[in-house]
Amino acid sequence: MMDKVILNEKLQQAVQLLNEQNIDMWLIFVRESSVNHDPALDIVVGANVTWHSAFIIEKTGESTAIIGSLDFENIQEKSPFQYIITYVSSFEEKFVPLLQEKSPKNIAINYSLDSNIADGLSHGMYITLEKHIKDSGITTELVSAEHIIAALKGRKSPSEIANMKLAIAEAEKIFDSVTEFLKNDDISEQDVANFVLGKVQAVGLELAWDPDHCPAVYSGPENAGAHSSPTTNKVLKGHIINMDFGVKVNNYCSDLQRTWYILRDGETEAPEEALRGFKILREAIDNAASTLKPGVRGVDVDTAARTHITENGYGEYKHGLGHQVGTNVHDGGVGLYPAWPRYGNLPMRLIEKDLVFTIEPRLFVENYGTVTVEEMYVVTENGCSPISQQQKELWLVSRG
Repeated sequence: MMDKVILNEKLQQAVQLLNEQNIDMWLIFVRESSVNHDPALDIVVGANVTWHSAFIIEKTGESTAIIGSLDFENIQEKSPFQYIITYVSSFEEKFVPLLQEKSPKNIAINYSLDSNIADGLSHGMYITLEKHIKDSGITTELVSAEHIIAALKGRKSPSEIANMKLAIAEAEKIFDSVTEFLKNDDISEQDVANFVLGKVQAVGLELAWDPDHCPAVYSGPENAGAHSSPTTNKVLKGHIINMDFGVKVNNYCSDLQRTWYILRDGETEAPEEALRGFKILREAIDNAASTLKPGVRGVDVDTAARTHITENGYGEYKHGLGHQVGTNVHDGGVGLYPAWPRYGNLPMRLIEKDLVFTIEPRLFVENYGTVTVEEMYVVTENGCSPISQQQKELWLVSRG
């Protein structure tokens, strides 16, 4: 869960978004949320609850929590909500009068066809909510909170950006140490991963995603591919090797990829094919970054990188170009995705200021391996700015 300073920042953003979207009320309706967790709790509440609970934010700026009495101390300590109403025997006895008093013309609730972060309201709780609204006698429209949640989770506050930069800096230190470790003979992808995990443990960091493929390590032309666990595949001279890795600092993630070439005996530079592959990949990243700005569709940023790679004779990468990053390594919302059915409507949505994206194309160099670099960018007023130290050249490793 986030600290209270950031929760307050996000709560104020939520009020702004309600006014932008002309929605009277946003309702987060949950129970036993440590088991059936609504992701929206992590954005503005900062704690779990046990019994039926409502967290209500209004476009007037007021915020109210209706919770079971035994949850009071936890919510008071961790949550930024102005008013906390408790109950012992009946949630409805507190909730229905509040609805009657406020009589919102519309209420945003957490369901979505496309976004997992905005789909936290269970079907049973939806039916319960409908009953409470009927009992209140008010006339209101229930609308999806997807656009509120996507913007709220996406638009990073200054404190959030600061935490992400710390996470990036820690990951970059570990990437630097990997360059030295790769000088060892007779090491495998698993050995590289174990070295990295040891570094993470030594400095007391948390991985940004599941440890079975964080880090993910791919060496040579016959690697297992994206999102697979490191294997016993040896890291040999003449291999391109890349690593996908990130850590969390203060609950915020980094997500970076870097690529090396292991020099063969007598080589002082990577082969022309590997250098060309890296050059084309880097150009694809730069093309995408020059396209990434407010008001542009995510699909258009993906196209800027994808077409550069295919027009230069390489195969199309089989994933989206980039995703949002925040408290989760895949933070949901609009992505830099191709117009494929698996991404729904997300590629067609417009990019906003203060979103943080990865840009991560890849291409395969015959006989050597996969070239991929992943950078992180924050969207600015008129474009975007990198928040990671960019890899501009293929990193070379000599084993002597």
